[in-house]
Amino acid sequence: MRFKREGSVMSVDLHGASVENARELLLTWLDHAPQSVTELRVIHGYNRGTLLRDMVREELSHPRIKEKLPALNPGETRLVLRNMQKKTVKG
Repeated sequence: MRFKREGSVMSVDLHGASVENARELLLTWLDHAPQSVTELRVIHGYNRGTLLRDMVREELSHPRIKEKLPALNPGETRLVLRNMQKKTVKG
């Protein structure tokens, strides 16, 4: 599993990961993701089954995920991220 950053977009390649390891990796990353990252492109593949794809598209849930979009590549899913910065209240 490799992470790569290009500007505000990160990508992660999950090839070879089990569903459980991939889920844990993604949730941990989302918990600590920089606010400057607005999208995570998850490369899960599709030729050798759909378990990773289905986990990402149907089961994965986190407050930071705003939207899940299929990419033009059927082996990839785009996660559009919310900005979760805490706002201070002036009183």
